[in-house]
Amino acid sequence: MGVSKRGLVISGLRAAVDSKEILKGIDLTVEPGKVHALMGPNGSGKSTLAFAMSGHPNYEVLGGSVSLDGTDLLGLSPDKRARAGLFLSFQYPAAIPGVSVANFIRTARMAVKPDDLPPAKFRAMIYEKLEVLDMDAAFLSRYVNDGFSGGEKKRLEMLQLAILAPKYAVLDETDSGLDVDALQSVGKSIEAMRATDDGKDTGFLIITHYPRILRHVPADVVHIMMDGRIVKTGGPDLAERVEREGYDTIREEVAGGVA
Repeated sequence: MGVSKRGLVISGLRAAVDSKEILKGIDLTVEPGKVHALMGPNGSGKSTLAFAMSGHPNYEVLGGSVSLDGTDLLGLSPDKRARAGLFLSFQYPAAIPGVSVANFIRTARMAVKPDDLPPAKFRAMIYEKLEVLDMDAAFLSRYVNDGFSGGEKKRLEMLQLAILAPKYAVLDETDSGLDVDALQSVGKSIEAMRATDDGKDTGFLIITHYPRILRHVPADVVHIMMDGRIVKTGGPDLAERVEREGYDTIREEVAGGVA
């Protein structure tokens, strides 16, 4: 019997929204501790991939598979996918007035890893992570995303990521709407988390339209998606090329059969 492959392994994934097929056969593997970037123009299917993997009810999987260190994700409910070790950062995180950040994060941790930390140890952990991420403890008493700036919303997601310590994190358009300072802060947060024992083996799939976040979180592998398919894969220089030449040049190459 063969050994299950470690990684977030997406194979032949097809998915539809409102009966329209968006993903047309995605093959992609994110290895532990590696950063993969998924780039592409608007409407190419990048966010559909994130939501289909996480189990969003509006996204219908038509075929293919997604496994996490050998565990079939598509057969699990969304909460069990999170318990298996999958984390999804949303492009537009929702506000939850009346719920403090501290209570929200404690509840999230207990949902994903029940009974693994008594209250005193959890409190010690959250303050340790705040220090690692260079965040003010006053953050904990605020209501979740209520009146938060774009940068604050993203930093809260980085705190969630650090506390939940998933095996694989999918960051969907994390750089959307951020100014230069906020983007740099988020990048530093991700890199600080990856330098810890809890975060060093986390695999990342960073979904983005622009390559600017990759200046702060360098990618090991870059994939280009167009029209529901991954059309090109390469190293960090591929992201630089997109910034320099745009997506049209790559689209022309793909149409012309250039590898």
